[in-house]
Amino acid sequence: MRTTSIATSERSNTPEPTPTRRGTRARRVGRRRLVAVGAVAALGLVVGTGFAVQDAVKTQERIDATAQLTQATGLSRDGLGVYSGIAAAKAESQAKDTITLANATLAAADGKVDASGLQASVASLSDYEVIPTEDVVGLTKQTKAEAAKTAAATQAFDLEQQRAAAQAAAEAAQTLAAANTPAGARDTARSLAASMYGWGDDQFQCLDKLWAKESGWSYTAYNGSSGATGIPQSLPGSKMATAGADWATNAATQITWGLGYINGSYGSPCSAWSHSQSVNWY
Repeated sequence: MRTTSIATSERSNTPEPTPTRRGTRARRVGRRRLVAVGAVAALGLVVGTGFAVQDAVKTQERIDATAQLTQATGLSRDGLGVYSGIAAAKAESQAKDTITLANATLAAADGKVDASGLQASVASLSDYEVIPTEDVVGLTKQTKAEAAKTAAATQAFDLEQQRAAAQAAAEAAQTLAAANTPAGARDTARSLAASMYGWGDDQFQCLDKLWAKESGWSYTAYNGSSGATGIPQSLPGSKMATAGADWATNAATQITWGLGYINGSYGSPCSAWSHSQSVNWY
């Protein structure tokens, strides 16, 4: 037992051998190699990163955009895909409806107002099935605005046309009312007798006496016993329809028929007047 203790003590007190210069140099060379390898690896990483930086930035932008949209809508990435599909379908549906409305607006505006702006918008929006959803939305909004502008211009045009037509009708009614007076009827008869048959003032004097006796130049004159009607006292009054459908309300129509009757039956107003003086009718 004592011998073992002495031996252990002697071994523990034995100094470690001192490393040689060759061993130290080897360790230093190893360290340099490790440093060099690390530097090369780091350089490769930097170079590789330089080539990939743009893709990384773009990828990160897409990730950020998706994250923002997710936060705004409360949808997951898969949900966002469904959401995009729904948005695209809705945009296409609105585009189709807008084109239908725009075409109706173009039809109403045809020949009335300049609709070139709306036509151009419709042409662009017609490609809604192949252009990006964002562009479809923008073009739809633009087309709706052009349609509203064109519709407003068309409505203004129609209102102006209606106003002009109403004014023309009022003027025509005033002219007719003036022509239907005895004085107006005489002026009309003088003009038509000259232009249609070449009868001058001498013949008109006879005509004036004849119709003054028959009706007093009133287009509403009516003989209750015979049924003779109007300025020329047509019997029946419906005969005057050959000169115009408005024979009952228009002195000029009655005069046109009466002059034709005199020309065909007597040859001239003075001959008709002579016959009336003889037998009290013509």
